[in-house]
Amino acid sequence: MSVVVRTVTRLLLPAVVMFGAYVVMHGHLTPGGGFQGGAVIASAVALVVVAFGARRIRRHKETLSVLEDVGALAFVVLAFLGIGGTFFYNSLAGTGGLFGQEVAMGANPGALNTGGMLPLMNWAVGLKVLAGLGSIVLLMGLLGGDDDR
Repeated sequence: MSVVVRTVTRLLLPAVVMFGAYVVMHGHLTPGGGFQGGAVIASAVALVVVAFGARRIRRHKETLSVLEDVGALAFVVLAFLGIGGTFFYNSLAGTGGLFGQEVAMGANPGALNTGGMLPLMNWAVGLKVLAGLGSIVLLMGLLGGDDDR
């Protein structure tokens, strides 16, 4: 690709990743969540593949595989943490501390600390989706032709 495409990619990449992280983190308050945010961050992987070529970033296949495993393992572990009550029990809600703040009565003012286990589940799903879609895009780039147009 041209120098312009690579330069614009370098400029846009942090903004795309930050927006994806925002969508993941605010999934329990607004539309979005782990899947949508992971797909946005995976679009950053697609942008890098288009701008720089899959051959230059193929060494990151293992990193994407590890991220996918970590996301799946985190999701299962978080699901089993509340097994004393029910599966997927929100064991952090209302306990204070990280993500355990009490939810205010009435309209939610948008406090991130009130989600309990939901933000952690969103991050686990986001990692899984990011790694899965990123791996698919990378493999499609590696298996495609050498045409760089």
